[in-house]
Amino acid sequence: MSTRRATHAGSWYSDNADELSGQLDSWLDIVPNPVSEIEPAGDKTPVPIQGARAIIGPHAGYSYSGSNAAFAYKCIDPTQIKRVFILGPSHHVFLNNRCALSKCKEYSTPLELKGHGNWQTMSRDVDEDEHSLEMHLPYIFKIFERQIDRVSLVPILVGSLRFDGEQYYGELLAPYLADPQNLFVISSDFCHWGSRFKYTYYQELSPDGQQPTGRATHLGKARGGGGGGRQLPGDTPIWKSIRKLDWDGMEVVARMDHAGFRRYLDGTENTICGRHPIGVLLAAVNKLYPHPLAEGALEGQHNGGGDEVDWPRLHFVKYDQSSKAVGPADSSVSYASAYLYLPSLNM
Repeated sequence: MSTRRATHAGSWYSDNADELSGQLDSWLDIVPNPVSEIEPAGDKTPVPIQGARAIIGPHAGYSYSGSNAAFAYKCIDPTQIKRVFILGPSHHVFLNNRCALSKCKEYSTPLELKGHGNWQTMSRDVDEDEHSLEMHLPYIFKIFERQIDRVSLVPILVGSLRFDGEQYYGELLAPYLADPQNLFVISSDFCHWGSRFKYTYYQELSPDGQQPTGRATHLGKARGGGGGGRQLPGDTPIWKSIRKLDWDGMEVVARMDHAGFRRYLDGTENTICGRHPIGVLLAAVNKLYPHPLAEGALEGQHNGGGDEVDWPRLHFVKYDQSSKAVGPADSSVSYASAYLYLPSLNM
């Protein structure tokens, strides 16, 4: 058994322990308490959130997304957690409709997970090349610092899954998601926009940025350098078009609508790199709660006796872009953080 090295320390984030710890503390301290629920728009929620069973957070270099990820991690109540599952997309190895587990000893993968289901095992080289898992480790250590010796880690590299593949792994992981002693960390950035990402989606919007006023298109390949080529099909800045695109997807995710999220991706081709880990999470929620969660408001519903039903809820609490793209030659990556609350289930 081998030890996985922190191969991205010193480049994607600081390799100086004191400096890194100070950065994480400063970002966590900036998160307001209560935190605002931005999608769907809701109340201000005190953090940490009891019953937060999963978070969605970015995995870019900390200079880009470290402060955003703090909003997700501030939602975690670590008191009951004994095991943390990290689901990250595979950027370097093609896994055809499959997921892979690590064989490095620090990750302490439970034998019962390896023994059930169709899992591959990733090599140490594949494990160390992948940043989507590693970028969450410093934050996990920080949040669980006082009990780190009692918390095990289960990293799962999520491959290129079809819809049925997301359902398969979601159903396998659903019992673990239902366990209040487990936490799921879903690693994902949102839109990767620009010619270097081969994605230049654009849609003209109303002045308030809320409603589309024209057909969506893709801008032609940028000519020239810098932020030139500002001739756009409409007056809407590119960054606002990207924001609306992302928030439409965040809205579907917040409804916990697995099939709807896949339809959204098929329709927009948004370059959300963690779309499959998110899909697995949504499939797991839909397995635990087979009610038509996407058909209406989840909160404030009542049962036949008039008592309010304690439904799952998923809220985004932070959204950022690496830069505000204004011309076709520009590029940007979006970052979003969210939490998933689940009521206790008798499994």
